[in-house]
Amino acid sequence: MGNSKHLGLILLAPAGVFVILFFLAPVVLTAIFGFTNMSTATGISGGAYVVNESTMRALGERFGERELAGRLLRKSYVIDEAGLQAARESGAEQATIEELREKYLGRNFESRRQIERLLKKLDNRPASIRAIKKIAASFERSVVNIRFDSPEELVAAIEGYGIVLSDAQRQALADVSYTGWVFTTQNFKTMMELPDTWRTMANTLFYVFSTLILFNTGFALVLAILTHYMPEGPAGFFRSVWLLPRITPPVLYVLMWKWLAWDNGFLSRMLEPLGIAPRNWLLDTPANAWTFVILINGFVGASMGMLIFSSAIKAIPQPLFHASEVDGASRWQQIRHIILPQLRWPILFITSYQTLSLLTSFEYILLATDGGPGGATEVWALAAYKKALSNYGGALQYGYGAAMSLVLVVIGVVLSLIYLRLFNFKALTESPKIEQ
Repeated sequence: MGNSKHLGLILLAPAGVFVILFFLAPVVLTAIFGFTNMSTATGISGGAYVVNESTMRALGERFGERELAGRLLRKSYVIDEAGLQAARESGAEQATIEELREKYLGRNFESRRQIERLLKKLDNRPASIRAIKKIAASFERSVVNIRFDSPEELVAAIEGYGIVLSDAQRQALADVSYTGWVFTTQNFKTMMELPDTWRTMANTLFYVFSTLILFNTGFALVLAILTHYMPEGPAGFFRSVWLLPRITPPVLYVLMWKWLAWDNGFLSRMLEPLGIAPRNWLLDTPANAWTFVILINGFVGASMGMLIFSSAIKAIPQPLFHASEVDGASRWQQIRHIILPQLRWPILFITSYQTLSLLTSFEYILLATDGGPGGATEVWALAAYKKALSNYGGALQYGYGAAMSLVLVVIGVVLSLIYLRLFNFKALTESPKIEQ
């Protein structure tokens, strides 16, 4: 019993580990990655120093070193021991190798034609044109598309080909040739400058609060109250029916809605005899698209609120209802003065939880409209997913997507604090006055 005071901490330890691994760690990593330029171009494990077309274009545009950039992109030819060894392996005669070493070791040439002319003038020249070209290829040198672990290695390789760099050129080359990620605030600056950002934010706020008020909280509360006044058997069946959207696999669930809304679906077939031409109701206009997006998500979200609210209503002492009926209270008066005051805590929970859920959810929108038509239904979470993990071009922007996700975290925290203040969380959690 001496260690009993530590038993609670021991039992909570596994939960603490899971909270750290699956909640705190992802949030912290998202915050860190949001301040980087990490992408498919930079990789995620660190970068290298590479000379290629894009880095040399930056060298010319940013630092005015167009001549140096052109020289680095061209191949050069150097007669050195490594080249002589490669020539020997390619079949060059030993006499040819020795003559090249004795007369031309360390010489640099700007083109392949120059070194081929030199080989033709040797006393021990190769026997054929094919052999000359093969030997000349052994002395070919280039730093293009070669990964170097440090700027010093890159500079050493360049100067080994006879190109002497100044200190300013070395620094400029190190800046533009680095292909790894770096810490930066550019993601948030870009986010503020792009006009699509504000449209996506407006879409998100409209989606979250429309779905939340109309369905996840509002309609769920209506369902819970209606089933409370129904007989137990029909009420249980009715609640079970409303659970079907939540337990149905998302792909199948959205396909059912598409079958309803497609131009050859149920809705078009029913309206065609009325003179209304068939059309894709899901994507023909932004208004129709939003209607279906809210319905698709709302029917799923309403089921959870219905269960929570129904359970909370069941927990209200029945004598309160009996006494109100004796006093002549109507159903509306019971709802206003008994049910709603007792549901402040469940309403706070559902409002906060469903707000956070809607802020981060995008799978139903992805399956139904993919953000269309023309980006009209693209919400913040879907845009972050596309930036970081899925786009047609394959140029994934991990850092930018993480920055967008971090914005959602901040918005979720702010809204939660507002809800706690709005519902007077302190009063909800304090002890009853009779116990004070």
